Amino acid sequence: MSEQKEADNSEAQDISQMNFEDALGELETIVRQLEEGRGGLDASISAYERGAELKRHCEAKLQEAEARIEKIIPGAGGVLKTEPLDVE
Repeated sequence: MSEQKEADNSEAQDISQMNFEDALGELETIVRQLEEGRGGLDASISAYERGAELKRHCEAKLQEAEARIEKIIPGAGGVLKTEPLDVE
């Protein structure tokens, strides 16, 4: 399937239902198309807007994943426990 057809098919897909990998892949395709100057002005603006939405979605997915990461630490009596990972 060509990249244009893939982009047309993915535009119908609801971004909020996409997993991180699919959203990032579509974002990379949009960036590549914009860098190559493919499409007219209206199509480029629409692609840019969708790309911005995909970027926000990917950032939110990364924040969700970061919030779920925990570190394992030794507790009293050698028992292991977990606590949220401070990544900042």
